[in-house]
Amino acid sequence: MTSGISTATLYPLETEKAVKTLGELGVKNIEIFVNDTSELSGTVRQDIASFLSGYGMNVVSVHPFLSVLETTFLFYDYQRRVNTIMDIYARHFEFAQSVGAKIFVLHGAKKDAHCTNEVYIERLMKLCDIAAKFGVTVAQENVHYCKSGSIDFLKMLKRECGAKFVLDIKQAVRAGFDPLEIVDAVGENIIHLHVSDNREGADCIPVGQGTYNIRGLVSELRKKGFDGAMLLELYNNGYKELSELTESVKLLENISKEFS
Repeated sequence: MTSGISTATLYPLETEKAVKTLGELGVKNIEIFVNDTSELSGTVRQDIASFLSGYGMNVVSVHPFLSVLETTFLFYDYQRRVNTIMDIYARHFEFAQSVGAKIFVLHGAKKDAHCTNEVYIERLMKLCDIAAKFGVTVAQENVHYCKSGSIDFLKMLKRECGAKFVLDIKQAVRAGFDPLEIVDAVGENIIHLHVSDNREGADCIPVGQGTYNIRGLVSELRKKGFDGAMLLELYNNGYKELSELTESVKLLENISKEFS
C-alpha cells in the first residue's frame, strides 16, 4: 500500500501550484484534482509534468471538477450531453495516462436524479470501456448526496457490473454510517481510499486529530485484498498549517508499512 495527498486538499490553489507545493513538502503519491479543462493541455499540463518529474512524484488517480455536472450530463436523458461528457472525460483519461494515473474518480448521479439502475450501469460501463483504452479504471466513490451514498446502491453496482470503488471516510460519515459498513458490503472491489479523521463536531480533519480508527479500517480492507493508496483528502477549512498535512501523511505511512 501507499499513502499521500490529493491536490484537492490545497484548493483553491491552482492545480499545478498544488502539485508543486506537495512536491516541496516531500509528498510522493498524489491524486490530481483537475479544476478546469484548460489544465488538461498546454502550459499548465507541461508545468504539472515538470513538477512531477522534478520531485519524483507518482500520480495515483485523477478527479474531475465536473463531478457536479454528472447528473445532468452523464446520467440524463439527453444524448448530446452524454456524448459531450464522454468526450471531455476521454480527455481526462488521456491526461491520466500521460501522468501515470490508473484510477479515475466518479461521483455519479445525485440521489434525486431520474435515472434507472439500468441506465446508470449502461452509462458507467460505456465510460469504463473508454477509460480502459487509456489503461485507466473508473472507480465509483461513495458520496453522501449521490446515489452512491447508499450502501444498497453500491452493492447493486458490484453485483450487476462488478464496479470498482473509492471509499471516502468523510462521505460515509456524512451519509450516517461507519465506513466499515462499506468495506463489509463491497470491500473486495475497493481500489482507492480517501482518508480524513473525524470527531464530534468535525467530520473532515487531519489524521490523528480525531477519534476514528483508521488503522482498524485499513486492517479490514487488507482482509478484503486492498492494496491501493490511502490519500489524505481534506477541505481547506479543515486544517490551518501545511505541517498538519505532512504529519497526517507520516501517520498514514506508518499504517501502510504495518500492513504492507
